[in-house]
Amino acid sequence: MPSTLDRVSGQPAPSEITPRALYEGRRGWMKRLATGVLGSGLATWAAREALAAEGSAKGAALVGAKSAVAGAVTMEKSTSRADATSYNNFYEFGTDKADPARNAHTLKTRPWTVAIEGEVKKPKIFGIDELLKLSAMEERIYRLRCVEGWSMVIPWVGYSLAELIKQVEPTGNAKYLEFHTLADPKTMPFVGSRVLDWPYVEGLRIDEAMHPLSLLAFGMYGEVLPNQNGAPVRLVMPWKYGFKSAKSIVKIRFVEQQPKTAWVKAAAQEYGFYSNVNPKVDHPRWSQATERRIGEDGVFNKKRPTLMFNGYEAQVGSLYAGLDLSKNY
Repeated sequence: MPSTLDRVSGQPAPSEITPRALYEGRRGWMKRLATGVLGSGLATWAAREALAAEGSAKGAALVGAKSAVAGAVTMEKSTSRADATSYNNFYEFGTDKADPARNAHTLKTRPWTVAIEGEVKKPKIFGIDELLKLSAMEERIYRLRCVEGWSMVIPWVGYSLAELIKQVEPTGNAKYLEFHTLADPKTMPFVGSRVLDWPYVEGLRIDEAMHPLSLLAFGMYGEVLPNQNGAPVRLVMPWKYGFKSAKSIVKIRFVEQQPKTAWVKAAAQEYGFYSNVNPKVDHPRWSQATERRIGEDGVFNKKRPTLMFNGYEAQVGSLYAGLDLSKNY
């Protein structure tokens, strides 16, 4: 959801970016901010910097070797850690960009398990420490593109999702993966709100999940994941819009039918199952042709052209050969 900063920078209004139901419920709040917007925006920016600095002091090292996977390390300048850890969408902790950094301290990441179920020969419940040791850690510097029209460049630490998939041996009936994230109202204050159907569920085709760029991430910037970024384990799909990268995963089901994902259930006409970054296919309420890079040229930054598949077309384009990317958005 856009913050006050988005309005000052000339980006689309909240009614053009967020789900209508969420936007309409916040009209009164936005009216109260109508005066003194610039001051509020700068205050929000300062608050995000302070929250990020506090989180940095608590981080534990998680270092990985540079990845040898083709396309896994972009040479673009990384977004600052302060921005990447304080400008987030994580609706379980609130709908403003700064809410996750403010509220996610309540998330308990130990103990933590991830259950693997469904069409696999070896279903299993993995403890987080077992997952951390399952494969060698790599650092991958990926572009991140949000469906709202902003982007970042983030150094993640983790390993290919395929490493986990191989451990459980999918059956021939496994066509899709369905990711379930934690939905605990005791530690996630916005779970139960009417913004989405909880728990947050995402899905991938199995060939997408097996692609070497599909990342199971446990860290960023050489440290363990901060709570607001999806601790202790999340998905990172660099060629898809950010909401496809499920955070705080607790279950992965291998299924035969295409999963009903959270945003498809909320607004199927706006958020498709595939959600590949595509500058030629606009969101029904705004263009996807350009984006703004958070932290670039200061607070109120310029737009840049959006790349097909977020710049990963050479690596993943063949996955969608013959598929109508307008119909299968």
